[in-house]
Amino acid sequence: MIAQLTGTVAHVGAAAMIVDVAGVGYRVLATPAALGELRVRQDVTVHTQMVVREDSMTLFGFLTAGERDTFASLQSVQGVGPKLALAMLAVHSPEALSAAVQAGDQKALQKVPGIGAKVAARLLLELGGKLALPEAAAAPADARGEVIEALQGLGYAAKQADAAVEAVADGPVAPGDTATVLRAALKHLGGTRA
Repeated sequence: MIAQLTGTVAHVGAAAMIVDVAGVGYRVLATPAALGELRVRQDVTVHTQMVVREDSMTLFGFLTAGERDTFASLQSVQGVGPKLALAMLAVHSPEALSAAVQAGDQKALQKVPGIGAKVAARLLLELGGKLALPEAAAAPADARGEVIEALQGLGYAAKQADAAVEAVADGPVAPGDTATVLRAALKHLGGTRA
């Protein structure tokens, strides 16, 4: 399977691009947003998925690996083929699709032409837990839980530990700051432990 193409954009059309890789032109279907970012003679790396049918081999291309992975996940749902999966990515970003699935937002999925109530319900049912956010869009790591666990290990109640960490850390706790936050929480708790 062809998973990635690196070459020069030879042509950009309404539904597809042609990527020249060492003298061979690959026709790649893509979303209008992706095509809108490309220019002829531009160097590009396209993350692709090849769909093989009885009568054709078609390349679908994306500017990020996260979009390609979402495209593959969407096709795992019965009744969703590559064209409908591409249409979904033309309407929604991978992040928006993931959020819609996690929230059970059937109406958001039905904004895509070709998706009715039945297919939207099947998407919500079958994609639950499968459609993860791409790594770049994932939330930053938070070591708050580690600090709370450490405080509980020292004999503090869960509510006390949670309140102490809340008092000394405004936002997420970076993994490298665990020791500093733990010391600050212990200092905060110093007078409250009986």
